[in-house]
Amino acid sequence: MRAVIFDLDDTLVDQVTASGAAVAAWAATVGVTGPDVRARWAAVSERHYARYQSREITFAGQRRERVREFLAADLTDAEADALFAGYLERYEAGWTIFDDAIPALRRVRAAGLTAAVLTNGDEGQQRRKLDRLGLSSEIDVLVASSSLPAGKPDPRAFRHVVDLLGLSPAAALMVGDSLEKDVRGALAAGLPAVLLDRSGAHPGVEVRRIGSLAELTF
Repeated sequence: MRAVIFDLDDTLVDQVTASGAAVAAWAATVGVTGPDVRARWAAVSERHYARYQSREITFAGQRRERVREFLAADLTDAEADALFAGYLERYEAGWTIFDDAIPALRRVRAAGLTAAVLTNGDEGQQRRKLDRLGLSSEIDVLVASSSLPAGKPDPRAFRHVVDLLGLSPAAALMVGDSLEKDVRGALAAGLPAVLLDRSGAHPGVEVRRIGSLAELTF
């Protein structure tokens, strides 16, 4: 093994908590409340973000479509952008890292391996996230899907990273919280992979699984 490639959101950074708190606070300002607000936003976000990852729509477009569907409103681009900005401000303010993230990255580099991040995010936003949370100095390479033809689980995303590192797929371990995007996508591209299952949502799954980055071996 020569490198470990980490997913970013919900692997190193607690994205779910930040997003859930942000949408609850933001939605209340536009008159949307109720116990299903977080779940509805998550479902809408997943659907339109997948469209962006397959390049069906743009990054800005998926943000607008999330707001339009969530609010069930016929909004102009400018109106949707303004509304999304209210959510985004709260979301970015809520970014935090998991306690096991930096120790895991440091163990990787202490072992003489490259620590890389492959994220299905916009490069500008993800670099700001790394900088703000003190992760930029803990990794060697960041690859964001906004610079690729398609995001995870497309095999091209994983192959781009290993090509960038000058490695064969077998020499780079992929670690992420998504069974489909991170693990099965990596396996299909020829990389070994580990599922980070913090909540125990995938008992008995047929792939290598850990409950914390503290359990990661390479």
